[in-house]
Amino acid sequence: MKILITKPVPEIAIGMLKAQGYTLTVIDDHKLLTPAELIELSQQHDALLCVGFYRLDEAFFKACSHLKVVSLFSVGYNNVDLVAATKFGIPVGNTPDVLSNATADTAFLLMLATARKAFYMHRRVLSSEWKSFSAVANLGVELDNKTLGIFGLGRIGTAMAKKCKGAYNMQIIYHNRHQNKEAEKLLGATYVSFDELLQQSDVLSVHAALTPETKEIFNNEAFNKMKPGAIFINTARGELHQEQHLKEALLKGTIWGAGLDVTNPEPMEADNPLLFMPSVAVLPHIGSATVEARNGMAVYAAENA
Repeated sequence: MKILITKPVPEIAIGMLKAQGYTLTVIDDHKLLTPAELIELSQQHDALLCVGFYRLDEAFFKACSHLKVVSLFSVGYNNVDLVAATKFGIPVGNTPDVLSNATADTAFLLMLATARKAFYMHRRVLSSEWKSFSAVANLGVELDNKTLGIFGLGRIGTAMAKKCKGAYNMQIIYHNRHQNKEAEKLLGATYVSFDELLQQSDVLSVHAALTPETKEIFNNEAFNKMKPGAIFINTARGELHQEQHLKEALLKGTIWGAGLDVTNPEPMEADNPLLFMPSVAVLPHIGSATVEARNGMAVYAAENA
């Protein structure tokens, strides 16, 4: 079997696939295939191990209906038309759970960095603005005993809540499509409506899947219901928040700060005003970027193939 891999993956996956006698084509890390190139190359292979945010739509599956499998190097699959994949009989695999702790760590990092204006203050050092001590300038906020709101209390949301409860004794509230009774017992979490989540959260951390119902659910209407001192964290998908509305909410003081590992659109342009706001921290979608998580994803993706 010939497998197309759209970007380099950890060696553990390469070894597993070669041990099965498969022939691998690995695209260079800096090469972004066009839709036409992806189809042309996939037509020359039996399977696709898809790394990166390639859109696999009905046109792709129709043109590549011979594929035995599509194995995603991601937990998310919103870039895949699963109806079309099913129509053409192509199984699709993803890599859930193995990146939960790494992504929760990133959300925790962004929460703390935002609370203390850490990225902004680091830039002040680099630009030689650190001249003297001030007792009143650039103050952050503390997190002890605050309320953490989780939008999407699944594996990653639960891991984030555990860290916040353990480190800062934060009270946990959450909103899901369905109640998570197991997490309620583990965390003492309270299920609330979406409006209550917005109104009560000191920190609101997003861990939900991107669906038509959740796309840009964090918009002007949502931000206007949040506390003026609230911190918004998104490590899920950038399209869950409306980025222009987020900028406006921060500029107006509707909310206090934001920490983003995902942006809308992605990647973010270098001159985006969010990058220069004091109480904003932005990372380039590194939620799963640990040795342990990426190796775990590699094993999962290879096994799926």
